[in-house]
Amino acid sequence: MREKLDQREFDERVAILRRFRYLLEQQRDKFQEYLRILEMQETEINEDDAEAIMAHADLANQIVKNIGSLQKIIVPMQRLYEKSHAATYNPEDTIPVNKIQDDLVALRAQVVSQNIKNQKLLRVRMLDIRRDIGGIKNPYRAHRSVYARQEDGGNMIHLDA
Repeated sequence: MREKLDQREFDERVAILRRFRYLLEQQRDKFQEYLRILEMQETEINEDDAEAIMAHADLANQIVKNIGSLQKIIVPMQRLYEKSHAATYNPEDTIPVNKIQDDLVALRAQVVSQNIKNQKLLRVRMLDIRRDIGGIKNPYRAHRSVYARQEDGGNMIHLDA
């Protein structure tokens, strides 16, 4: 049973569908960018480039914030999309929305996987660094301070005037 839509309702549904699709595409692009950053970060971890790791971590944090902001917009838009039955007016136009949503699910899985992989690499690298630091011999370890008095030195000063 198809309901008759007046032009205003039809235009509203088309606008909702287009906006929802646009937001999903933006989120997909952000996830792809985040995945690229995580892959570059993996390379930097393997090359022990601490500054690049930090730069990629900062960039990744910004992208995650952007994804979070987009998600705050997408959730109400999806409710509006479902409530308005925008998908029912033209099934051919809804296919890309479903495909984008499927792409997002796959990208999220890849991002989570890459993130876990990077975390494991960082843990291993940090353990190596801790071992290296533990192996460094500190010649002043037994003294309270580098400037502490030496026990074997004299304590009298003879001055001739």
